[in-house]
Amino acid sequence: MTASFDIAEVKRRMEGALNALKHELGGLRTGRASSSLLEPVHVDAYGASMQLSQVATISVPEPRLISVQVWDRGMVGAVEKAIMNSNLGLNPQTEGQVIRLRIPEMTQDRRKELVKVAHKYAESARVAVRHVRRDGLDILKKTEKDGAIGEDEEKRLADQVQKATDAMIAEIDKTLASKEKEIMQV
Repeated sequence: MTASFDIAEVKRRMEGALNALKHELGGLRTGRASSSLLEPVHVDAYGASMQLSQVATISVPEPRLISVQVWDRGMVGAVEKAIMNSNLGLNPQTEGQVIRLRIPEMTQDRRKELVKVAHKYAESARVAVRHVRRDGLDILKKTEKDGAIGEDEEKRLADQVQKATDAMIAEIDKTLASKEKEIMQV
């Protein structure tokens, strides 16, 4: 079987690493209320584990407040328990079917810890992009070895892969810098 090379597929996989980074960074608490903060919370509902967004409406009425409107009155206790067990450091205040979550002010030390976590996420994304580059170059070498493309074509495509890698790593660095600035804002 001859391996076929597709630069669009390589770029798509690299963008997947960037999207995963953006998703992970979205879950980092920055001191501002964000509905994405509650994305990882799962509630034991109706005999199954469901995402919080499947049993309640999540809104951000104020910059430091998240409001969770639970649809089923019987689920309020389970939602409250899930939020407390999520290790997000939030204390739910329940009023009927509405759960309010005040976002506490962050300390400078906590901000620095979050920046370190963001750097780890970014490094993981860079490593993923480099793995995609390596896989793409391996396919190119195999395709050239099999005689499907010439040496010049292999070099040209390898340059495209490297340019795509450089562009994606620059985008990862830009995303990280933006998140770091957001975290460190007082």
